[in-house]
Formats: sequence, structure tokens, C-alpha cells
Amino acid sequence: MNLITTHELAVYAGETQLLQPMSLTLSAGERLTILGQTGSGKSLLAQAIMGNLPSSLRCTGQVELFGETVEERFRPALWGNKLSLLPQEPWNALSPLMKVGNQLVETYRWVAGQKKAQAQANAEQVLTDYGLASSDHKRVDELSGGMAQRVAIACAMAGGAPVLLADEPTKGLDVSRRDQVVQLLLKQSDQGALVTITHDVAVARQIGGRVMVMKQGVLVEDGQAEEVLNTPQHPYTQSLIEADPVRWPKGSETHFAEQGDALIQVNQLAIGRGNTILVSDLNFTVHTGEVIGVVGDSGCGKSTLGDTLLNLTPAMAGRVERFSSADQYRWQKLYQDPTAAVSHAVSLRTLLMDMVSLHKVDTDRIEPLMARLGLDDDLLNRTASQISGGELQRFCMLRVLLLDPVFLFADEPTSRLDPITTREVSQLLVDAAKEQGCAVMLVSHDPALIEKRCDRVIQLTT
Repeated sequence: MNLITTHELAVYAGETQLLQPMSLTLSAGERLTILGQTGSGKSLLAQAIMGNLPSSLRCTGQVELFGETVEERFRPALWGNKLSLLPQEPWNALSPLMKVGNQLVETYRWVAGQKKAQAQANAEQVLTDYGLASSDHKRVDELSGGMAQRVAIACAMAGGAPVLLADEPTKGLDVSRRDQVVQLLLKQSDQGALVTITHDVAVARQIGGRVMVMKQGVLVEDGQAEEVLNTPQHPYTQSLIEADPVRWPKGSETHFAEQGDALIQVNQLAIGRGNTILVSDLNFTVHTGEVIGVVGDSGCGKSTLGDTLLNLTPAMAGRVERFSSADQYRWQKLYQDPTAAVSHAVSLRTLLMDMVSLHKVDTDRIEPLMARLGLDDDLLNRTASQISGGELQRFCMLRVLLLDPVFLFADEPTSRLDPITTREVSQLLVDAAKEQGCAVMLVSHDPALIEKRCDRVIQLTT
């Protein structure tokens, strides 16, 4: 029996077609990976199938679930125990007020129908398996991005739905955690069917099964994973695979003697949250024009380091000394979760022009920078809720770079981006550092990206 069948399913914003009519089938035991650039329509397809498109969008066509045609308004009744969606942004999927352990327990109880003792035991075991046993009492805002992602995955799978649509499930995870999540997803396909939305070619290879490649709302290639990923036929698929960071040329080597003046001096620094020290005895100097990679397992304190250097979080010991009198707004951070960094109540154009007015930014700089970031002017007419996570992250980069930062802490800035956009955007950050004398600290779980883009690396270990 086909678990999902779509007939000419399309998505519109007003009269603008965002997703061209698409027909697909997904049978029991099947794995389908949808691969493509950010903003290509991957998430729109999943939301259209689920029946949870934003009110500003509409869909046409037909969706059959478990052999029966189900109208959009009736599909929410299937959520959780028949059809489950792991959304791209875990902070939007989890309650900001509840402890994460309680959220998982309640999912087992009220969605899977388990008794309290069994639900509690299952939640404790899963959190332990996911490396989150010590975080069950925390709220989602107290977790790192990778930790929040793991909690969302656990909740999405707890209801026992035979069909799981996982939207960028490995985003923000280090390699070991990514591989662990992939194995969990593969178990899901053994019990029902799995649709994985990703821009990560490595994840698509691991999952196998069938691969659909999308570009700008259009299906450009479809076939078995081994065939599509090893011998791609469409030029776009070829460019997507070629853009993997392991294939990038290594940038020019940077030597300390050639770097600019010292910008930040860190001595015997200890960082942490609350009363918990995450890392101690940090000693390093950040120079103007330098790109420094920051690596470490999820939850080790990478984001906390950025907040400490920017005076957003107090140091627990030691000293951070700045050697610049630049205005505070030129000490910037690209947040790991762009949805939490901007208002969703007004258009992106309003957010941009408010910043331009406040800081007297030259408006002639906007259009060429948007072009370098791959952003269309029409995008600015939408709100943050109406664009993809990758598009929103690039919009946040636009705002930050227009401020001519002297220091930029870029926290997983490419985790929501496909390889093609990652290559272009990460190069833009390097160019900003070299051309403007901005010091960049770049956080990433991708060792190849760090190797190819950074002058040196700071490894955080707990």
C-alpha cells in the first residue's frame, strides 16, 4: 500500500507559483530524500503534504494518505500517531516553558498512549541514548542548537507514526551525532516510511533509497540514490555535488606576521552558563582580518564563547580585553537560530530599512550585497515566517555585513545552507575579513569547511 501519494501538488503565494505541480508515491519501507538548495521548495512540499502551510500560502492538487484522499483540513487529525513532521527549527517545535524531559514524557503519554511509568522510562532511556540525560530538566532555550535538534527528533519519533517527514534533521550536529541520527531515521523506515529533506549530500548518501533533486520549486532529477549521487545527469545536481566542502580548493595560508593588529586578548578565560563552567583556561588573541574556526561537540560551549567575547554573558573567570573603540553595534553575532534573531511581525524590508535608518547605512550597498548573498528583492516583502531557514540566515548576514563589523562571531552560519550557497557565503565572510579588516570567528561542525576557510582553529573540549 502507498502511504503517501500526491497528484499535481503545487503551492502558491497569491498568484506566484512557489512549487510546481508534483506527483510522487511513497510505499511502506521506502526511503525518500529530497535534496536541493535553500529556498528550492523542499520544506513547502513537506508542509503541503502535512496540511500545515502558512495562511499566506495555498496549495492545489490532491494528497492521498494510507490509501485514502485526505483534505487539508482533516490532515491534522493524523499528526503524531500516523504522520509526523520534524520541522527545520527545533525552537519553533518545542514549548519554551516546559522542561525538555517533560515534553518527551507527554509525547509518549498523550500521543503514543503509554502509561505514565512507561512513558517516563522511555523518555529517560531515549535522552540517555541521545546524550541528553543531564539536560532533561532544562528548557529548550537553555540548550545548544544541536541539543535542541536532538530533543525535537526524539519528540517527533515518540508518537510512533509510521510516516516521518524529517526537515533538515542533522542540521547543527557534529559528525558523530549526525551519523547517530541517520541510523535512527533508517530504523523509522523499517517500521513505515521516511521522507528526509536535506541539503547535505553526505546524509543523502547514508540514507540511500530514492533521491529527488529540487531547484526553485521544480523537480530536476529523480532516481535511486546511488545512481543520482554517483552519476548525476542534470547540471544542477552535478554542481550541488561538486560544491561539497571537501572538494573546495584550500585558501591562501595566513601567517601571524602578516595579520593585522590585535583586536581581542583572552587570558585564563573560563566560560559557562549559570553556575556550570563549560570550558576553562582559554588563552588566545584575535587579530583584525583573521578568520578563526571554533570547533567542538554540540553543547561544549561554542555559542557561550561568542556571547562572552561580545559581553552578552559574563566570564566566569579570567579576562577579555578589547583593543578597539568601535561602536558596540559593530561587534556582531550571527545567531545559530535566525528565527529567534528577528521579528516575525513585520516584513523583512521593514526590518532592513529600520536598521539602515538607525545606523545611517548607505542604501547603495544593499543591492550588490543581496546579489552576492543570492537574495531577491521580492523576498523582502515577506515576513521571517514566510521564507526558508536558509534564506532567513542569509538575510541576517545581509544586515550584519552592512554594519561593517570589526568583529563577527558567526555561529553555525551555514548549517541551514546547501553546499553551493555555503561555498559562496563562507567565501563572502572570508572576503569581509580580508577586505574590511573584520575579525571573524566561524563556528561549524563541518571539518572540511573549517579547514578550507579558516586561518587557524580553536578546539573546545569539556
